[in-house]
Amino acid sequence: MDTFEAIAARRAVKHYDPTHRLSEDEIAQLMQAAVLSPTSFNMQNWRFVLVRDPQVRRRIRAAASDQAQVTDASLLLVLTADLKAWAREPARYWTEAPAAVSEVLVNWMGPFYDGKDQLQRDEAMRSCGLAGQTIMLAAKAMGYDSCPMIGFDPEQVAEIINLPPDHVIGFLVVVGKGIEPAWPRGGQLPLDAVVVTDRFA
Repeated sequence: MDTFEAIAARRAVKHYDPTHRLSEDEIAQLMQAAVLSPTSFNMQNWRFVLVRDPQVRRRIRAAASDQAQVTDASLLLVLTADLKAWAREPARYWTEAPAAVSEVLVNWMGPFYDGKDQLQRDEAMRSCGLAGQTIMLAAKAMGYDSCPMIGFDPEQVAEIINLPPDHVIGFLVVVGKGIEPAWPRGGQLPLDAVVVTDRFA
């Protein structure tokens, strides 16, 4: 599927065929696309929780206002990020780069993030957002539907998935075979309402 077609066709689908399963090869293909998403300093701070256990999925559904897609979609992903990825062996993010490039970037990471809790969280959310969009567009290109979700209790879900204390949850994404179309688009604002040239007035 053409990239622009996938962007136009991707919608937040709520109803899925609960009998459909993605193959292991399809899941691997989706996750291989996800890890090509950009991250600052190539730190790859996302951590994707593939929720396979039906009982765990039912618990997350309960923490997500009983939204059916949590259990009915073929795949449930909790997009999380490691807030301290920048400090965890940063040289490993640049093993294939020229030594001079690796040295510069690795030495920049610590001073850039150290002691800046809000920046670390902002970076985590940026990375989750970019990866989530990659997953949803890849799913559409593979012939599947998806839905990003924020309607859940993050503390409950963190407990259910045993989220480490130095990680945060971005959002949930479900992927599967939709059985009902998404609601009609609500309408996009005109470009002149959202695009600013050079500076705000």
